[in-house]
Amino acid sequence: AMEGGPSSRIREGDCAVLKRDDVFKAVSVLRRRKIIFEKQWFYLDNAIGHIYGTTFEVTSGGNLQPKQEVEETTTEAKEAGTDNRNIVDDGKSQKLTHDDIKALKDKGIKGQEIVQQLIENSTTFRDKTEFAQDKYIKKKKKKYEAIVTIVKPSTRILSTMYYAREPGKINHLRYDTLAQMLTLGNIHAGTKTIVMETCAGLVLGAVMERMGGYGSIIQMYPGGGPVRAATSCFGFPKGFFDNLHEFPLSKVQSLLSGTFSAEPEEIPLLEEESNGLSEEKQQETEEEPAAETTMEINPTEEQDSMDISAEEVEFKESKEKENKENVREKQIKQWERRKKLKEAAALLREKNADGLIVASKFHPTPLLLSLLEFVAPSRPFVVYCQYKEPLLDCYTKLRERGGVINLKLSESWLRNYQVLPDRSHPKLSMSGGGGYLLSGITVLLEQGRADCRNSEAPKVEEPSSKRCKLQDLPC
Repeated sequence: AMEGGPSSRIREGDCAVLKRDDVFKAVSVLRRRKIIFEKQWFYLDNAIGHIYGTTFEVTSGGNLQPKQEVEETTTEAKEAGTDNRNIVDDGKSQKLTHDDIKALKDKGIKGQEIVQQLIENSTTFRDKTEFAQDKYIKKKKKKYEAIVTIVKPSTRILSTMYYAREPGKINHLRYDTLAQMLTLGNIHAGTKTIVMETCAGLVLGAVMERMGGYGSIIQMYPGGGPVRAATSCFGFPKGFFDNLHEFPLSKVQSLLSGTFSAEPEEIPLLEEESNGLSEEKQQETEEEPAAETTMEINPTEEQDSMDISAEEVEFKESKEKENKENVREKQIKQWERRKKLKEAAALLREKNADGLIVASKFHPTPLLLSLLEFVAPSRPFVVYCQYKEPLLDCYTKLRERGGVINLKLSESWLRNYQVLPDRSHPKLSMSGGGGYLLSGITVLLEQGRADCRNSEAPKVEEPSSKRCKLQDLPC
């Protein structure tokens, strides 16, 4: 989007990400809603209309004000010591007390000025080395300057956020590993990709972002329905969801064996839903006769009881109507769900997907062996696992089965560097592991070939003319 264009501005209802140093938090931009981020509370009302990437200052009453850029006064040579060996941290070097600082804050003095006062009132500041002084200023700024930057969500930002905030929700899938997956899986616009993930929808969102709304995605999901918490943080336009389909893992075997049916009795309604349905049906049948009996009693009863029962009847009738509408709504929903299920099944049946991406907490072997059936030959697949052993098992099983080439098991390695004049070095805290990837390319499993003597090898039916040609080729 152009600078200042409509999509680069913060709008009400947008999904945005708050950023402060290396801390991120995804939020919805709504008016009059209190947001707590990094021990600060504020409202996003004033941010609406500004460009993404703007840094705001939190002023009194939780209002955001765009931060005015102040030039750092670094022209004068700072007085600094040669080393820190004589500095003792006894807590007595700062003359300003906690109450003094609170008083400054209450007066409405800005964070920058508080930091300046802290520096002036520190007895040891002058003796610290230049680096230690910078560190001190940075630390105090973080504590007293209430600033927040609002950025547009993207795969990079959201995967960094999830990895730092709730790595367990995304199976400890590190952002560089996710980037590798998108590359190895050859994800681009116009492809037909199968995604099986239990990463809160982060991998799905990454794939959708790469495809840019072109092509189709079939998400395989375990349990009652797909989880897309992270996908909703991306703020994709509606059109991106038009070609997103979902299919339950529990029906994969029946689809492969040809016994699949999308009929209602097979659709697993969520438990509370199915209970709700039967309860409503019972209520309906019970209430109809009840209404009739009240009508019969009426003439014999005196006037005021008649009024009451008439009201009751009215109430019951409206309740009945409501129930019928509810049942109708549920039927429509169920019908739509069945239609969607049939569409997804039809897409899978074509067995011509352009790629497969798996990142789940389940053992990859059975998943991969069944899902690879839906992938066209000569297409890439990538499987992520937090641990190496399941992927080793998967590797050997695939080798035995055949039908794949270029099998690779890899671990991505990441190290952050601080790059500053005179003090560039690797960051001290480094991520312990970003998980493992098994990648490969599908090939046509041909019958009667030497490498496929294995009786378990699934038979791929080919037109006989084609088969002859293939076998005539030298191996």
